[in-house]
Amino acid sequence: MTHLLAINAQNPQARLLAQVGDALRAGAVIAFPTDSCYALGCHLGDKAALDRLRAIRAIDGRHHLTLMCRDLSDIAKYARVDNRQYRLLKAITPGSYVFILEGAKELPRRVMHPKRKTIGLRVPDHPVAQALLAELGEPLLTATLLLPGEEEPPTEAWRIQEALEGRIGLVIDSGACGAEPTTVIDLTDAVPELVRAGRGALTPFGFSGTN
Repeated sequence: MTHLLAINAQNPQARLLAQVGDALRAGAVIAFPTDSCYALGCHLGDKAALDRLRAIRAIDGRHHLTLMCRDLSDIAKYARVDNRQYRLLKAITPGSYVFILEGAKELPRRVMHPKRKTIGLRVPDHPVAQALLAELGEPLLTATLLLPGEEEPPTEAWRIQEALEGRIGLVIDSGACGAEPTTVIDLTDAVPELVRAGRGALTPFGFSGTN
């Protein structure tokens, strides 16, 4: 059974966040709102939960997952970040961006790209996502909640609950969420590469675009 948990978007209730944290530690896959759109999340160290997340999205190991972090100190722990990259990340986070970086040795190999050994890193600008990360005390392994055959992520919690009944542990309902995914930037080379234009503005990276 998939539970729907109403959490205040501006003042997330600690007792409810503790329930979500307990579910994640017990192996649940969850759906939760971010500053871009809904995401699927699971515990970083749980292989079975990761397999379920990939099955829901119908993706394989070549699809970059995202490690959602509370701040830059987490990113520096789980990815190799040089001074140039750090300055850029400091100027642009938190926000609706995913940065592709080389994974650090602390990361399980199964969560990184099998050939490039890279992973997506992100610091969200959303009270519920930030409060959940604080409750966990560690990053959350995530992917955009884009279901197979759909062109846009769902924006309402009850629709997610209905679509994924029995396949995920719970859905956090904090009101309607956006449908535009993050902007994805590859920082593994000297010059940033735009992988996907999304909600995050392109101008800080010198890319042309409307956002």
